[in-house]
Amino acid sequence: MTKNFYEAVEQRRSHYGISKDVVLSDERIQEIIEHAVKHTPSAFNSQTTRVILLLGEHHTKLWHITKEALRKIVPAEKFSSTDEKINSFDAGYGTILFFEDNSIVEYLQKEFPTYKDNFPIWSQQTNGMHQFVIWTALESEGYGASVQHYNELIEEDVKKEWNVPNNWKLIAQMPFGKPTDVPGEKEFKPLEERVKIFK
Repeated sequence: MTKNFYEAVEQRRSHYGISKDVVLSDERIQEIIEHAVKHTPSAFNSQTTRVILLLGEHHTKLWHITKEALRKIVPAEKFSSTDEKINSFDAGYGTILFFEDNSIVEYLQKEFPTYKDNFPIWSQQTNGMHQFVIWTALESEGYGASVQHYNELIEEDVKKEWNVPNNWKLIAQMPFGKPTDVPGEKEFKPLEERVKIFK
């Protein structure tokens, strides 16, 4: 990594201005994703998170699917801003799709009924950790990204286009590319309101 852990965590931000300029090889992007999927923790070591990397025409296809899905629900007179937003994601180098394998969640619910209500929550938590690890790793090596949630609008078409198993539930989309913007200043609430220490 080109930044230490603390720098990478601090500097990870949402980048909405991204380009297709190459920062890393495709092989390195794959390594980052595979390392995260292998080593990011999960409750009961359930390893429920699934990831698909879309590059090139596959990346463009995803945002075409998303745009057409939105066209069906956004009034025509208001669509220009939606079109601009989706184009900004398509302007990036690639997109990472995050899923959860619901078949594992359901299995664990049957095997450990005491924790039945917690497994879907824990599943979401592990997916969030995967998103954070991959996002931060990409940031540390020069890519900018953001996390989007067009899940219900596009899930069926995504599954058809890329032959995704039915038991995989779409959780998030992460478009990434070389940053072309500088995120604004981030406001922080007082830590005294957010952290309690007893010793």
